[in-house]
Amino acid sequence: MKVIGIAAEYNPFHSGHAHLIERAKAPDGGAATHVVAVMSGHFVQRGAPAVLPKAERVKMALAGGADVVVELPTPWALSSAEGFARGCVSLLEALGCVE
Repeated sequence: MKVIGIAAEYNPFHSGHAHLIERAKAPDGGAATHVVAVMSGHFVQRGAPAVLPKAERVKMALAGGADVVVELPTPWALSSAEGFARGCVSLLEALGCVE
């Protein structure tokens, strides 16, 4: 089993996001068996409100190939790019299954 993590906002989810997940699972790409997305909630980076409710964005991500979507806590989601990434990586490490 190979699990890949993706830091995301999916604001909103689009075909480019689906392509990234598809490539992560492709044998000649990441060869992942599962993809975990860490996604911002009601607010996205730097405090802007998300275009769609988080529940809708989660549904779109799951339909687009993600296997699990974990919410990035608001303080990290509202951070700079570095803080956003740090929060995502910390959550992925805490899961203990992401390569």
